[in-house]
This record gives sequence, structure tokens and C-alpha cells, in this order.
Amino acid sequence: MQAVANPAAPAAASAAALAAPDPGALLAWYDRHRRRLPWRAAPGRRQDPYRVFLSEIMLQQTTVVTVAPYYENFLRRWPTVAALAAAPLEEVLSAWAGLGYYARARNLHACARAVVEHHGGQFPSEEAALLALPGIGPYTAAAIAAIAFERRAAPVDGNWERVVSRLFAVEEALPKARPRLRALALTLLPAARYGDFAQAMMDLGATICTPRKPACALCPWQGPCSAHAGGAPERYPVKAAKSARPTRQGVAFLAVRADGAVLVRSRPPKGLLGGMSEVPSTPWEPGGVIHPAAHAPVEASWTALNATVTHVFSHFALELQVWRAELPASQPAPAGHRWVVPQGFEAEAFPSVMRKVLAHASPAPARKDYVCVNEPLRSRIVVPASRTSGSKQEMTTMGSTMDKAKGMGNEAMGNIKQGVGKATGSERLQAEGKVQELKGEAQQAKGEIKESVKKAGDL
Repeated sequence: MQAVANPAAPAAASAAALAAPDPGALLAWYDRHRRRLPWRAAPGRRQDPYRVFLSEIMLQQTTVVTVAPYYENFLRRWPTVAALAAAPLEEVLSAWAGLGYYARARNLHACARAVVEHHGGQFPSEEAALLALPGIGPYTAAAIAAIAFERRAAPVDGNWERVVSRLFAVEEALPKARPRLRALALTLLPAARYGDFAQAMMDLGATICTPRKPACALCPWQGPCSAHAGGAPERYPVKAAKSARPTRQGVAFLAVRADGAVLVRSRPPKGLLGGMSEVPSTPWEPGGVIHPAAHAPVEASWTALNATVTHVFSHFALELQVWRAELPASQPAPAGHRWVVPQGFEAEAFPSVMRKVLAHASPAPARKDYVCVNEPLRSRIVVPASRTSGSKQEMTTMGSTMDKAKGMGNEAMGNIKQGVGKATGSERLQAEGKVQELKGEAQQAKGEIKESVKKAGDL
């Protein structure tokens, strides 16, 4: 009988023959190529535990480019753990708005208060004591212990998992493989410089041992890497098949007074988006509720806008239809609600999904008009529904507007890129992020304008 080949055999066979990874080689690489990040101390300087704590909480499920401006804003407002503990939770949530995973903000504040109340404003240095703090899990406890206090600890995040799984060609799929990956990670630790080693592993995974197209030729551990020896580094880490993310639907009630104020409320302190500000809505359920109007916050003439807000949470996708009502300036807010003028939006802790809803709070066009708004370029095109056909002259005008918008977007991105070349540190990170954001918005605006042109021709 013919033997069946085992695809993991080359990597497994090479693992036994390869030398053990040398932590000194990784530390030498890190000394030459370490990333300069706002929360990292200069070489040879001790890390501030508060800064390590703040950055590690923010970096959970979030990129460095996104976190950098939030981190620096928090440090300006609350430079110490005592200052953060004394801040009202509402202000912390507002400063966090847009960063996502909002339970982290509540835990951040609760942890700061616990450090002040139970530890005299000083973070404990041992993993076990850190784990007892609100919102501190095994990874964050290990990261603070290693980076801030030079304790022997392995803060195994996604970068560590990827590096370790490739070094040892671990065939077991995530998430079940995590205990084994953590045990293997502990075997890699050096005799000293635990903080530098932890950050070196993070940098190696983020810049060299990347999920796709890893730069194996530049890796200090190319020699002892089993996955590289087997010729399939991108195969690792092995991951279990993901189940489909369900979708929920709802209706957001955008009540706008004559003075421009919008009706909002605060979500319950516990649960999804706990304590954040929101536009009133129906419950979010698969298929939506049967009678949305029964959930309206006030009696009014509600108009369903030709707009659906979509947002993806970690465990479900959301589709919100937007209903709008115009109300007099004298309209009182119902119990548990409040009116907020547009100038006060920034002070509210609106999550990203609600900021998308609020984008429809600007003065409404006549019903059944098609509206294309390119917010970054402050341009607006309205095609009246009373038209029965689009003239060539009008179509040409709209086409010219599209070309102009595209040119303005290219010019804006060029200016930002030029600024990136002159910027340093976090300014560069923030500017590079803005370039990507503007690219996306320009593409979206281009699509919206094209759609308006098409509808103008169809009317």
C-alpha cells in the first residue's frame, strides 16, 4: 500500500535538526532596529509603568498608527495614574471615542482608581498582583511586569504567537494552541533584559515575521526557524475555521430641533458600548424589530432616509436604517435623554457607529432628493427629484465637479505626504494614518458622485 505524505513532515523533521533560537541574536537585532514609539523609553532608561499600562491597554486589537494620537492626548490630559483616577469617567470615555472596544476605557479608569486606592498610586511589580487589578489580563500583566519592572515574563500577543508557531512549526490550531505556544515562549526568554526581549518579539512580529510575505532573509532567527526550513512560513500559525459573523438590524431615530440640537442618551454602564453616548434606536436584533415606530423616543413625523449605517463589531455586523424627524426648538427632551448642539458633539462619548449616524444630522434636503456629500472636500450635490431627465449640460457640470473633487483630493494627499516627510515620531504616524484615511474617503466620494451622476441620467 502506498504511504500518504504528511505535509507537516519536512518542517517537523527540520525542527529536530535545527539549533535552538538564541535570544542574544534577537536582542542584538533589536538594538539595531528597535522601533521608536511614543510610549517607549530611550535605550538604557527605565520605563514608566503608567505609560506601559496606558499603551498596552490602547494597543489591544488596535494598530500603532491609530493609537499614537490617542495615547499622547491622554498623557497631556492625565499625565499620571492619579490624574486619570481623579478624572470623571464621562471625560475618559469621551477622550476614548473612536478608538473602539470601549470596555477598555472603563477598565482603564477602574484600574487607575484601584492602583491609587489600594497601592498608593504605584503599580505592583508582580504578575499575580497585576492580574488582580480591573481589566488586567494575563498578557497585560506580563507586559507591565517585563517592560516596566524587568520581571521574567512572556507577554504573548499575536506577534509572539506568530513568531513562536513558526519557530517550532506548531501544527495545533489556534485558539487551542495558546497554552502550548505560551510554554514554548517561556523557553525563549533570556537570562536578563526581559523588557527589551518582550518588545523585540513584538517588533520582530510586526516588521519581519509578518502574517503575509515575511522577510525571512532579514530575520535574526532564520536559521533555527522550522517553518522557514519547511518552506511554508505563511502556513503558521494554523487557525481554526471562523464561523460566519451574524448580522443585526435596527433603526436609529435622528431627532433634530430647529436650532440644530440632536436628541441623544447614554447607554447602560455595563455591556456593549457601556456608558457611551448614542442616538436613540430600536434594539439591535437579527432581522430588526417588527414595529420600529413603537421604539421612537418622541411622537413626531418620522421620515426614513435613504441611508443605512453599517458597522462591524467583534462578534456581529450591524445595519442601522436612519429615521429623521424635525422638531421645534421648544421641544423638551424625554426622560433619560438630552439635547446636544453640534458644537457639543466632541464633548460627548460617541462611538464610531453613532458618529456615522450623526453625519446625517446636517440640514435635510427636500424629501426624495438624491444627495451626495463629500465631507472632507466640503462639497454637496443635490439632484432634484422633480427632474424627468438630465440635460447634457448638467451631466457635464457634475462630471467636472467629480474631476475637481478628485484633483482636490490628490492635492490634499500630496500636501499630507509632503508633511509626513518632514514630521517626526507620532506626527509621522498620525499623518501616515491620515493619508490612508483620506484615500479611502476620496474613493468613497468618487463613488457617491458617480452614483449621483447616474441617478441624474435615470430621472
